[in-house]
Amino acid sequence: MPISSRKPADLSRLAPQAVHVPHHFRCPISLDLMRDPVTVATGQTYDRSSIESWFGTGNSTCPVTNSTLRDFSLTPNHTLRRLIQDWCVSHRSLGVERIPTPKQPADHASVSVLLSQAPSSAPALRALRALARESDKNRATMSARGAHRVLVEILFRGARESALEALALLACLPGMGEPECASVVESPQRLALLSELLNGHDSLDVRVDAAALLEMVSSGARSAEQRALIGSTDGVFEGLVAVLNDPSLRFPRSLKAAVKALFSLCLVKQNRARAARAGAAEAVVERVADLERGDAERALATLELLFRARAHIEEARAARTLVKAMMKVSGRATEHATGALLSMCAASESAQEEAVAAGVVTQLLLVVQSDCTGRAKRKAQALLKLLRRAWPDNDSFANSDDFAPTGLVMEFGPF
Repeated sequence: MPISSRKPADLSRLAPQAVHVPHHFRCPISLDLMRDPVTVATGQTYDRSSIESWFGTGNSTCPVTNSTLRDFSLTPNHTLRRLIQDWCVSHRSLGVERIPTPKQPADHASVSVLLSQAPSSAPALRALRALARESDKNRATMSARGAHRVLVEILFRGARESALEALALLACLPGMGEPECASVVESPQRLALLSELLNGHDSLDVRVDAAALLEMVSSGARSAEQRALIGSTDGVFEGLVAVLNDPSLRFPRSLKAAVKALFSLCLVKQNRARAARAGAAEAVVERVADLERGDAERALATLELLFRARAHIEEARAARTLVKAMMKVSGRATEHATGALLSMCAASESAQEEAVAAGVVTQLLLVVQSDCTGRAKRKAQALLKLLRRAWPDNDSFANSDDFAPTGLVMEFGPF
């Protein structure tokens, strides 16, 4: 059977009779064909991305030998990489593609030089951005060398071209430290500039980068008061809603930036009414179906928070979206969808009618009988009880008696 695969790493999932990948070409961690083989201090070789992930999660041993490592340096195994490339070429007739020669990670010294040049050199910023695109390792190196502090200053004090380069680079780096977040949050002028970029720039990329930075600053803020300061800045929620509502926005990263920013800001009670007035609930409802699992969970959690603040929304559309999300995305998504419906229905009899029409009763019974979290089940039971009281004679509730215990207290636990 011929092989059709865009990535050599996918070879492990192909039928064994199709092609035999030599054992020593596979990474001992992922069992996939290695694309960038590197050797650790014990002499064992792994794919770079796999062993970096292993170390990145706190492990300090060699996975094969289980020996404790004190030297975590990775040496490229050029000989093995060339052998793998030759093997790929010899199996090209079966659809195996040659792995590219990997670029080596940026070293700390070169990153430090580029960062020292960045405040006065747009080419240095572009070089840093190119390195950041190449790998997580490069982005981590930049963070370790103090890139956030340098880039924040360029964003708010540099020339416009350099400022936008700095914004794009900040948006793709790991989260900022508390001092850098504070330097943004505690300056009304800096928050106003971010809001201006979020709302007024012609480039959607710039607006998405501004949303990503707002989320980063909000998540890194020291206190609820600092998050409230961000939310109280004119145009912040309107800009995030506009990003979500942009019909050209289809990429997961773009949706993720806006949803994460809304969720982070709505964790603070003072921000929820502002977000609701800006139309955040409607925008999130429209986008839930386009989101990947983790982002869908955040979106549904955001809706639960907004409906606690009595966000106004077109109830039929919201009810259909929330009912559809139950028992489909994940247990956490089911919990938040159920909680959002509970808040919405507790505030409006018409919302109860729309939820029943959307088939919520069947879904609630499934939730109660499932292995979902205890919070999800309690919310489902509370909503069943609420709906049964509204329509005691409705046939939809004939089988719900066993799942809605009397005296149940409506409960909204922490996420």
